[in-house]
Amino acid sequence: MNNSILTLVTFVPAIGALALMLMPRNDRALRWAALIISIATFAISLFLPMYYDYGASGFQFETNRNWIGQTIHYHMGADGISMWLVLLTTLLVPVSVLVSWKSIHDRVKEFFVLLLLLEMAMIGVFLALDMFLFYVFWEATLIPMALLIGMYGHERRVYAAVKFFLYTMVASVFMLAAIIWLYVHTGSFDYSVIREWIRVSIQNGSVSGTALQWLFLGFFIAFAVKVPLFPLHTWLPDAHVEAPTAGSVLLAGVLLKMGTYGLLRFNVGMFPDQAAYNSSWINTLAVIGIIYGALVALVQPNLKKLIAYSSVSHLGFVVLGIFSLTTIGADGAVYQMLNHGISTGALFMLAGMLYERKHTYEFKEFGGLATPMPVYATFFLLAVLSSVGLPLLNGFVGEFLVLSGTFQSAMPHAMLFAILGSSGVIWGACYLLWMYQKVFYGQIHHDENKTLPDIDGRERISLVPLVVLAVIMGVASPYWMKSIQPAVVSTLPQAAGVKAQAQKDHNQDKPDLVSPVLPAAAAVPNASATGGQK
Repeated sequence: MNNSILTLVTFVPAIGALALMLMPRNDRALRWAALIISIATFAISLFLPMYYDYGASGFQFETNRNWIGQTIHYHMGADGISMWLVLLTTLLVPVSVLVSWKSIHDRVKEFFVLLLLLEMAMIGVFLALDMFLFYVFWEATLIPMALLIGMYGHERRVYAAVKFFLYTMVASVFMLAAIIWLYVHTGSFDYSVIREWIRVSIQNGSVSGTALQWLFLGFFIAFAVKVPLFPLHTWLPDAHVEAPTAGSVLLAGVLLKMGTYGLLRFNVGMFPDQAAYNSSWINTLAVIGIIYGALVALVQPNLKKLIAYSSVSHLGFVVLGIFSLTTIGADGAVYQMLNHGISTGALFMLAGMLYERKHTYEFKEFGGLATPMPVYATFFLLAVLSSVGLPLLNGFVGEFLVLSGTFQSAMPHAMLFAILGSSGVIWGACYLLWMYQKVFYGQIHHDENKTLPDIDGRERISLVPLVVLAVIMGVASPYWMKSIQPAVVSTLPQAAGVKAQAQKDHNQDKPDLVSPVLPAAAAVPNASATGGQK
């Protein structure tokens, strides 16, 4: 079972999509079939945390077989980072099916087929350990998501779908070029083989720092666009606003995490010296994104666009944690990936439920909805507080770890990054609480709003898992951390190069606040020697 579990969890959605294609066009039967298949996938994925060895680092449940010739392998594996992202994916798909139950009326079969194919591709991205296989899954996510936006979105859906497709596809070409260069020089697409080759090449000086820098940037561009990191974010608001509710939930909850996962797994994991050398300007962009996303969200007249810009801000925290290059910061980044999927996924679901009743996202059409929709207002408040980062809810844990890790980092200007980044927490409270006030308080200005129906049983069932998880992850974070931290420790640059003398001088009279498993300072990209673990 352990050798086949990853194959099952990856391809059961694809088998289900094929079954849906063969079914007659009975919308009710198709909806139930899609729900059963997605729940079955989630149930299978639960075997991962059940049988995971929490005391071990490295990849588990590995499957490694020849696929094409002797060089391209079907190599899959999960560690404490990818396992939870797979669980997040398999959880959000069933709730996306539920939230689409009444909102999708035309081409119902095609909608759920695309949803299940998208799930298969997203899971594959997190589990693939062969670079060729990873790239196949990475590109495979583009088509179903673009079609979901273009076929089932709102007025400007085609524009948004084309923009999303072009941005991400063009950026991925740079990653493909980097993968091909690595294959030519290593003779392998295997992640572990390539990572070891880079480590040895740095030690013996057989590869130039310039080459490694270009490889780093090739991967970085692809992942930064997917995050999206400022200023590469302009496709995201359009895609979110025009996408159907399920598309927005999976886009925010999972697809954006593919970018942050790639930054941690590949940019930092494979190119430690370059990650350290480039950390300052990357964190500058992350902090700009945190503040810019929050300020733009603060002036939005549209509910869904506000939530979209909040993703730009919140994912800036994730990038900041990753490139703090400290264990505590990266732990927080991984945890915040999960938190963002839960809290922002819930916000997009709630926005979609309101759209089904009002057919608009404009704030001027709302106001006083807490009176006719008290249960809906309660769920919305919990999602808002989770996204704000209220203590005892999940968002607080991730943001605290990210900012703490950044503050403790030995990279240049780390304290300034932490201070500026923490301002995003304040701005987040401003725009999210303002949003809640505009929608639920004040006078009811439209008579039809007085009779809006509260959320029904199906909608409550779809929201309950996310709200419950927001509470549990806020008070029981050690359960997740006991698997996340060993994976982070094995992924972070254990030998990230020699410390810059200036940084040594800067910190020589200060206590060592950096995690002991990680070198503290940035390294020059063409260093031919590496320092040992502290």
